[in-house]
Amino acid sequence: MPPTENRNTEQKNEDNWQGVVRDWSADKQTFDMPWGKLMMWIFLLSDTFIFSIFLTGYMNVRMSAMDSWPNTSEVFALTIAGHHIPLVLIAIMTFVLITSSGTMAMAVNFAYRGDKKKTVYFMAATALLGALFVGMQAFEWTKLIVEEGVRPWGNPMGAAQFGAAFFMITGFHGMHVSAGVIYLAVVARKVARGDYEKKGYHIVEITGLYWHFVDLVWVFIFAFFYLW
Repeated sequence: MPPTENRNTEQKNEDNWQGVVRDWSADKQTFDMPWGKLMMWIFLLSDTFIFSIFLTGYMNVRMSAMDSWPNTSEVFALTIAGHHIPLVLIAIMTFVLITSSGTMAMAVNFAYRGDKKKTVYFMAATALLGALFVGMQAFEWTKLIVEEGVRPWGNPMGAAQFGAAFFMITGFHGMHVSAGVIYLAVVARKVARGDYEKKGYHIVEITGLYWHFVDLVWVFIFAFFYLW
């Protein structure tokens, strides 16, 4: 390489590094992402580890249990009009939660369009569907405790670990859904008041990230706990 061209290359590299130093020292935003959104991603990553540990522990307990594991299709069946239908309540709960993901996506879409009224409407619909899910889960727990006699420390239908695994996993997820319903209601109320008209509607997308995560986790719980 000729000396002149070599010097030009060195000068460009030095200018590039000086530009990086100026940007960082001037507190320039390196990635175009609000801090709230970044913090939500970090929180969801940590929650992913927790749910992964729970499901891994469940699989290990189930495969190593000495007593027979209850047939979940029978345990979570309902008798409707004289017909014994397996997993019907769980199927409805899954449909409700997946539908709520659709309404949440619509809320985010209308938020970025600046349509405050429709944003509030779809966020409220999402919160109602979430509350319906929690209500059905409460019914499921009541049926299992009162009618079947399942406890976290015992299970008359087979392996004692069944109760501990069920209440731990579904209870932890139910807490997330309940918190999400409150979160949605608070943000929807603030959107309706116009609190985010100047700040922007990033908070609606951040709320949506949390809600979609909760829905996704339920899909794994449904597959591993109820279908296996």
